[in-house]
Amino acid sequence: MTTLSGLRAGTDGAASGRAPRVLLLVLSASMLIDALEVSVVLPALPAVGRDLGLSLWGVQWVMSGFALGFAALLLLGPRLTARYGARRPYLWALLVFAAASVAGGTTGSAAVLIGTRVVKGGCAALTAPTGLTIISGVFPDGAPRRRAVTTYSLFGAAGFSAGILLSGALTSASWRWTLLFPAPVALVLLAVAARQIPPGGGARGPGPRPATFGSLLHNAALVRSAVGAACLNGTFLGLLLLTAFDLQDGRGWPPWAAALGLLPACLPLAVSAPFAGRLIARAGPPRLIAAGAAAAALAYADQLMPWRERTYPGVLPSLILVGTAFVLSFTALNMQATSAVSAAERPVAVPLYQTGVQAGAALTLVLTAALRTRFRGEWPAFALLTGMGAAGLLVALTGLRPAVPDDTEDPA
Repeated sequence: MTTLSGLRAGTDGAASGRAPRVLLLVLSASMLIDALEVSVVLPALPAVGRDLGLSLWGVQWVMSGFALGFAALLLLGPRLTARYGARRPYLWALLVFAAASVAGGTTGSAAVLIGTRVVKGGCAALTAPTGLTIISGVFPDGAPRRRAVTTYSLFGAAGFSAGILLSGALTSASWRWTLLFPAPVALVLLAVAARQIPPGGGARGPGPRPATFGSLLHNAALVRSAVGAACLNGTFLGLLLLTAFDLQDGRGWPPWAAALGLLPACLPLAVSAPFAGRLIARAGPPRLIAAGAAAAALAYADQLMPWRERTYPGVLPSLILVGTAFVLSFTALNMQATSAVSAAERPVAVPLYQTGVQAGAALTLVLTAALRTRFRGEWPAFALLTGMGAAGLLVALTGLRPAVPDDTEDPA
C-alpha cells in the first residue's frame, strides 16, 4: 500500500528528473478530463433531451448526476487512499471511467445514461484528490510543488473551456461522441500512469490521529470556503444550463454556436489561471473571494431587471461578470480552504471541501431545472440564482472581519 512517505521515499532526488514531469502531465491530463466531463455535456443537453424524450428537468440529471457521484465518493477517498495507497484507487478509477464512457455513449436508455454519469462522477472523486495526494508525495515542498500544483490547476481550468468547445463540435455530428471520446483518452492515461505512478510498499505506520469530518466542521475558514465555493460553482452551472437551453431550444442556435456563446463565462479562468498566485499574494484570499462573490451576485441580479431583454446580448453581461467572479475567487477559495488546516488534516479537509462544492452544484442544478420547468419564463430560476449568489456574498463578507483577540489570555 502506497503512502505519502512511501511515494516520497521512492522518488527522493528525482523530482527534477524527466519521470516526475511525465507523471505530472499524466495527473494533470486526468484533471483536465475530470473538468471537461463537467462542461462537455452542456451544449449537448438539448440534443440529448430531444433524442431521449426528456424535458429540461429530466435531462439536467445528466449533469447533476455527475456532481452527485462526485460528492458521494469524495468522503470515501481518504479511507481508500489510507487503506490501499494512492496508486491503486487512481488506476481502477480510470478503468471504470473508460467503461462508463462507452456505456453512456452507446445506450438508448435515459436511466442508464444518468447512471453512467453518476459512476463517472464517483471515479472523478477518486482521481482528483488522489492526484493531489500523489503530487504532494512526489514533489518536494516549496517551489517544485507550487509549480506542480499550478500546472495541475491550469489543466483543470483549461479542461472546462475545452469541454465547451469540443462538445459544440462533436454534438453537431452526434451527442454520443461527447460521451464516447473520453474512453480512449482514459485508457491511454491508464497505461502511462501504471508506469509512472511509483509503487509503494508496506502499510501506513502509526502516527498522529487523523482528522475527522466532524472536527473539521468547526473550522470556520474551511466551512466558509466550502459554502462560498458551493454557491459560486452551483450558480455558475445553473446560469450555463439556462443559457444553453435558451440559445438552442429558444433561439435555434446550433450546438457549436451555443458553445461559443458560453465561452465568456469560461475562458477568463483558463487564461488567468497562471497568474492567480500573484493576484492572491497581492490582495489576499478573503478580499478576492468577497469581490468575486459580489460580481457573481450582480450577474444574476442583472437578469431580474425589468429592462433586461431575453436575448444573447441581454445575458452576455452576466456571463462576463460570472467569468470575472471565477477569476477573482476560484483559486482564492481553494487556497483559503487548504491554508485553513494543517498538513495532517488536508487529506480529509480537501475532500470535505470538494464535497461541498459538488453538492452545491447538484442541488442548484436540480432546483434551477425544476423552477424553469414548473414556471413560464426564467425569472423564478434567476431569482434562485440571485438568492444563492447573495448568500455566497454574505458568507464571504464574514471573512473580512478582523480576528477578535482573546481578552481572557494572560498578557504576561
